[in-house]
Amino acid sequence: MKRLSSYILVVVIFFSILNCAKRGTPTGGEKDTTPPQMVKADPPMFTTNYDNQRIRIYFDEYIKLSELQKQLIVSPPIDQGGYVIRPQGTASKYVEINIKDTLQENTTYTFNFGRSIQDNNEGNPYEYFTYVFSTGNYIDSLEVTGVVKDAIKKFPDQFVSVMLYEKNEQYGDSTIYKEKPTYITNTLDSAVSFRLANLRAGKYKMIALKDVGNNYTFDPATDKIAFVKEDIVVPTDSIYELTLFKEIENFSIGRPGMISRNRIAFAYTGLPDSMEIKLLSSKPEGFKEKITKEKDKDSLNYWFTPIDLDSLQFEVSKGTEKETFTVRKRKLPKDSLTLKPNIRGSIVPGKRFAILSNIPLEAKDESLMSLIDKDSMPVPFTTMIKEEDGELQLEFDFETAPSQRYRLALLPNAIKDFYGDTNDSLDFTLSTKSLADYGNIRVTLQNVKQYPIILQVTVEKGEVVKEIYATASQPEYSFESLEPGKYYIRLIYDENKNGQWDTGNFLEKRQPEKVYYLPGDLKPLRANWDINETFILPEE
Repeated sequence: MKRLSSYILVVVIFFSILNCAKRGTPTGGEKDTTPPQMVKADPPMFTTNYDNQRIRIYFDEYIKLSELQKQLIVSPPIDQGGYVIRPQGTASKYVEINIKDTLQENTTYTFNFGRSIQDNNEGNPYEYFTYVFSTGNYIDSLEVTGVVKDAIKKFPDQFVSVMLYEKNEQYGDSTIYKEKPTYITNTLDSAVSFRLANLRAGKYKMIALKDVGNNYTFDPATDKIAFVKEDIVVPTDSIYELTLFKEIENFSIGRPGMISRNRIAFAYTGLPDSMEIKLLSSKPEGFKEKITKEKDKDSLNYWFTPIDLDSLQFEVSKGTEKETFTVRKRKLPKDSLTLKPNIRGSIVPGKRFAILSNIPLEAKDESLMSLIDKDSMPVPFTTMIKEEDGELQLEFDFETAPSQRYRLALLPNAIKDFYGDTNDSLDFTLSTKSLADYGNIRVTLQNVKQYPIILQVTVEKGEVVKEIYATASQPEYSFESLEPGKYYIRLIYDENKNGQWDTGNFLEKRQPEKVYYLPGDLKPLRANWDINETFILPEE
């Protein structure tokens, strides 16, 4: 009996320890998803006749400020350094605004914190918290709403500033380049809509900026812009649509510089069409020169054969623009011929194989080239030396067949560059896929208001995969042999009939050419699959 009692005691103690261990295991509890809330403000929200320098806003828990410079919008804008917000970098139960600038009389001010106020532990944001006060005896309460879209991309940029400029005696077309707006707000995150609140009645000019410099003024070199052509009269029930575009800068000539022993880069802004580069220095007999566009850079390459001078003098001109430059020669290495294929892997239907060169090509000898298929049968081909989109290349034109392999061989001296250098032996293995490896997209259009149009298949970032230029209505538009993947369909009204999309210009009061995307998302295109879509254009 004594033994049994001892045994029971041991068992009880064991389970007691086990239960204590279980109770002591931390579970962490449920995650806090509640954002902080304002408890009070000093002075209170919507204070009128404001004449203090300090505002304190208190919250129900410890908060932190995240990306304040990016998120905070003060309307009307206050000059940089005109206010200080603290604490930053530490947790606190309040936010303090110290105003150092002189505020405008009879004006309603808003401090929109966006998503910058977050609880200290989990980072839950107090969405778009706004503190409002007035230096006058009432709070302005009118508002304007609208949406922002991109002129050419399917999805607009984030954090686009939407601005109103009062149309008074001081306003002119140059105002947006040098003056801050009367009112400002932002689109935040993935939102495309905006709301300009606490406005006073009046007539305004509305613009939007992707304000890269964050200085509330338009810099055409970096910023995108959108504008409403007509004046905005507040109050209004209209909902405004702003189309954001990047202007082409006015042409200007930059300073040239030596890139290699026999190449000089001539920088520019704007469009280089009809830009002329003329060598004023004396040229030796047999001297050669060539000008090409540098890929993905705003510069032209001036290639020249050896010349026994310490410096070269040039005249660069376009239209009425004309400048003279002296370029001192430097001891730099010579460009060496480098050749590489434009396609790695399979040849995509509709795209030609080409050999890309880093130096302009001068000549080619097709007798030193051969192309055979997988059965070692010769394949007829032709070649062409081209410069396309800044790429120097030798393009091959031959008929491809599905599920085929090709071998392209170039013997030495088949290609000669601008300096007279030639290639070593080159060997390329090319292939094509089965037609069943590709898919097709067919589009029917409705409500097209005018022709010509450019109908394009693009990827998410806007790169064009295929396009059709149509000058009249067609029953169907077919895009054949596309790689499996996710695509978008867009239509461009080619108003000036130049075969490409054209951007807008603020000073010329010209909007960009209209672009429409097929609403929603296409189902991902699969191999050996057809997608049929009806694209209904909006009636305007």
